[in-house]
Amino acid sequence: MRTKLSASNWIWLIIFICFTILWLFPVVFAVGTSFRTLPDIYNNVLNIIPLNPTIENYLTLFQRLPMGKITLNTAIVATSVTVLKLVTSFLAAYAFVYYDFKGKNIVYFIFIATIFVPFTVTMLPNYLLLADLGLNNSVLGVIFPQIADAAGILLLNQAMRNIPYSLIEVAKLDNISDGRIIKDIIIPLIRPQITSTGIWFFVNSWNEFVWPSLILRTEENYTLPLALQMFMSAEGGTDFGVAMAVSVVTMSIPLLLYIVFQRYIIGTFTSAGIK
Repeated sequence: MRTKLSASNWIWLIIFICFTILWLFPVVFAVGTSFRTLPDIYNNVLNIIPLNPTIENYLTLFQRLPMGKITLNTAIVATSVTVLKLVTSFLAAYAFVYYDFKGKNIVYFIFIATIFVPFTVTMLPNYLLLADLGLNNSVLGVIFPQIADAAGILLLNQAMRNIPYSLIEVAKLDNISDGRIIKDIIIPLIRPQITSTGIWFFVNSWNEFVWPSLILRTEENYTLPLALQMFMSAEGGTDFGVAMAVSVVTMSIPLLLYIVFQRYIIGTFTSAGIK
């Protein structure tokens, strides 16, 4: 049985379609421009379909920069940050949910309150600390300040609170260790939330620009967002085809991950009460 849409529903549908087109246009424009020649770009700026498709921009990109090393750096940073954040967020959330200790609520509040601390406040102290440790211009310098995340604690905390506490009580009465409880009960029950939180961490780290730009100095240590910025500035801001090729390479993996795991990501945010 088909449901007829009312006039108001048609209006909202049209608005939704318009916003979707506005959101997708920059992505489609970047992909199309990356396969266009420079004269074609200048003569038909808003044309998203290449008249004479070419891969010259991608060949130029790999000739000018060590893209293999840059992509590997980005993957190492994003993967390491994701794993470390998941481990610290999971263990902290487990402690807050299943352990009682003095001042637990206050400590939890302090942790969550750090979400609202601007990055510019902690940027300089982190930079000075890493400079003293000799980690400037290194991938480790990008990773270390990001090994914990209060938002991850919040998301996994909310996921664990949805698990019936009786399951954990029965396991503890049977003298089952915390390790086995985590492995056999907690992780299987909140695997979708762990997966979506990990994807969120990965995408944010993959696209991070400000912090790597402060730490990394040489092209061999660059991440993909820094490579994109280099082409947008050092090349005089005129080689749009190559810049769009970098954009496509940069956004392809996060976009693919989101498409594959979108139902887990949306489910995690809604279960945590975040719109």
